[in-house]
Amino acid sequence: MTPSESDHSATASARITVTRDSPDDVQTRQIELFFDGERKGELLFADQLTFAVVPGRHTLRVDNTWNHQDLELNVAEGSDLHFVTKNTAGQFSRFLLVAFGAGPIYVSIDPVLPPS
Repeated sequence: MTPSESDHSATASARITVTRDSPDDVQTRQIELFFDGERKGELLFADQLTFAVVPGRHTLRVDNTWNHQDLELNVAEGSDLHFVTKNTAGQFSRFLLVAFGAGPIYVSIDPVLPPS
């Protein structure tokens, strides 16, 4: 752990969890997760990633190397924010996936309620 990472985690008072388990997910291609430009990890289908953050304005990005989506956040102290990310394909993309094993897949991220 670098000094800046330890300083960041020492002052973090909020948490973000991103899950990739939507039944709409085509279950192909990894999704990379970035927080304020820093790579936090990679999600395959059924994976989950949780990390501590400091309160304030932030950008959460998901990227499947075909396209990406940014989500602007205002994180309050003590927040426990949950999101679901998924890769989806349109009808033509589904045809390409079946016929050729590749095609355009679109990534998204949406807020969800924390599990009870």
